[in-house]
Amino acid sequence: MTRTVLITGAGSGIGAACARRLAEDGVGLVLVGRRREALQQVAEQTGGLVLAGDAACPQTWNGFIEQVREHCGGLDALLACAGGHGLGSATQTSPATWEAALRSNLDSAFYSARACLPLLAERRGSIVLLGSIASLAAGPQVCGYTTAKHALLGLNRSLARDYGAQGVRVNCVCPGWVRTPMADEEMQLLMQHYAEDLDTAYARVTADVPLRRPALPEEIASLCRFLISDEASILTGTTLVADGGSSIVDVPTLAYTRLGGA
Repeated sequence: MTRTVLITGAGSGIGAACARRLAEDGVGLVLVGRRREALQQVAEQTGGLVLAGDAACPQTWNGFIEQVREHCGGLDALLACAGGHGLGSATQTSPATWEAALRSNLDSAFYSARACLPLLAERRGSIVLLGSIASLAAGPQVCGYTTAKHALLGLNRSLARDYGAQGVRVNCVCPGWVRTPMADEEMQLLMQHYAEDLDTAYARVTADVPLRRPALPEEIASLCRFLISDEASILTGTTLVADGGSSIVDVPTLAYTRLGGA
């Protein structure tokens, strides 16, 4: 029986990379996202069922799940890769911006998981939530994004606790900088301020990261592939940090690095 994996945010970035990686294994795909054209472009490379709609909308999932059961017969895994920005400090964040940050980063994961769980329980499947190092620490001027990504860890643990008895595993991947269109957009401020190109901007933000580089989407996709595989059959409720080592850096000692230390 062909395994079926549903990916939200499948039209670009890590979601699209997951689709391409899993297609190499012959996995049947369900590609979910708001931009039909982008999904269709991915589907031309990977095959799969395209479902265009907002993953953060609970009503959307009623029709989606019916189509998944009709076309695929069931579901083996959910990769919740949908996300978005949440820029600004608390006093700079408008109610609309706050709601959008929670909707794109947290609601999308919650409603997709809630909708898919009955199908996943039938096959003792698994879920991977896409977090961030913003799930672990706060960056500057990203209150909405940081709050939503922190909340994903609570969702991860709650789902793993409640549905483990049904054989459903739930884990979270927390990348650092990844070269995606969203991250490219965030580099624009540095590029403009320092009059530098995109590669130099990425080098700047990873200068204190032990591996000295951002991840590629394909690297994160490989970790997601591992977590939904039988090789990870004992893992649930875990947080897999994939940040090139940035979260292990003792920030108060960076001044000594500037003196030429390793």
